[in-house]
Amino acid sequence: MLRDVVTRDNTASDVWADTAYRSQANEVWLKSMGRVSRVHRKKPRGKPMSKRASGANAKRSAVRARVEHVFARQKDQMRLFVRTIGIAHAEAKITLANLAYNIDRLVFHERRAATG
Repeated sequence: MLRDVVTRDNTASDVWADTAYRSQANEVWLKSMGRVSRVHRKKPRGKPMSKRASGANAKRSAVRARVEHVFARQKDQMRLFVRTIGIAHAEAKITLANLAYNIDRLVFHERRAATG
């Protein structure tokens, strides 16, 4: 599934994902694609997670949370539900949702700046 999402036309070098995408095969494939893996580490079975791995996961979570909150807001408050026929219609719907979200954030920041 990771190979369907990470394509050559994406210019970002980092790949952010949760533990479901952590496998040796995926790590080798990402390296061969010239990508930097930012995939969460899995906890070893029957053992506690090392402090180093736990700290690295916490840093990754902080970055991922910024993005995930945008998706959550679009799904919950903006009622975004993509049920279209065809990729073009889905892309258009998501693009309009992103535009509406960004306009809403602009208004928020403009009001905040005006009130000091």
